[in-house]
Amino acid sequence: MMNLGYACINMQLAEEGVTTNKGMIKRTFQEKGVVYASQLALQNVQALFRILQWNLRNGIGVFRITSELFPWASEYPLEDMPDFPIIKRTLEECGKLPIRVSTHPGPFNKMAGTGATLENTIKDLEIHSRLFDLMGLTPSHWNKINIHVGGAYGDKQESMRRFAENFARLSPNLQQRLTVENDDKPGLYTVADLRYLHGLIGIPIVFDYFHHRLHPGGLGEEEAFHLAYDTWDVRPVFHYSSSRREYEDPKAPKEAHADYIYEPINTYGKEVDIVLEAKMKEGALQRYYQQFGTPPVPPRGHLVR
Repeated sequence: MMNLGYACINMQLAEEGVTTNKGMIKRTFQEKGVVYASQLALQNVQALFRILQWNLRNGIGVFRITSELFPWASEYPLEDMPDFPIIKRTLEECGKLPIRVSTHPGPFNKMAGTGATLENTIKDLEIHSRLFDLMGLTPSHWNKINIHVGGAYGDKQESMRRFAENFARLSPNLQQRLTVENDDKPGLYTVADLRYLHGLIGIPIVFDYFHHRLHPGGLGEEEAFHLAYDTWDVRPVFHYSSSRREYEDPKAPKEAHADYIYEPINTYGKEVDIVLEAKMKEGALQRYYQQFGTPPVPPRGHLVR
């Protein structure tokens, strides 16, 4: 059984101008400052509320929130936004909706890094955790903040040990939300690699089916699926996409995601929530159900394993 969701953008609502990633270039921020950032942030969180409501009306219980809600948020305390009171109230209303949300901060976040790279990573991840705090969401892996380990720096195990050491610097709320995902490139982290990190700090592994097919590390899909599944303390959230090269454009990079999902998803008899990383967003999800049927939906509660 599985619950399907999608990431960040609702294509139908975007045609009406409802988007959560209104932002600005650095020069504009330097000119207009936090007042303008606040105006954009308010529009973004109001759009988020509309998207979450649309999802619920259409039976979609899983959604990934963009990392761009607060433009240039690393440059000011969120409370400095003039619209912060209404932003906070809107986020609280978002958090009351019975939908499972997550975030996926960008690849520049490297918890195994050092110096400015690490400091910027911690700052960015804490902003994501603060978002969930403002939504009133209990800190847990139910609402994951998902990242990749980042570079191997010539020694995977040493990099994961450094990740674990740096993990101790995170706030308790962020620690309880953070997850890590397998990579799609040789030389980076497979599910088997990440089990070592899980052993150090108990961090759950987000299984990405497509990444595993590109970089299996000697594991079959079912074996890797179960290895990742067993690291979770609540019902997992995994990622799925189809190959653009295989199904849509033979000239596409091998890592490119397709517009739609072209094969049935095998959850190997387990209850799991899955974010579809397909370019057509909710349209891909709806087409999946039309083609492969709607599976039984697991309960919305926090299934503790």
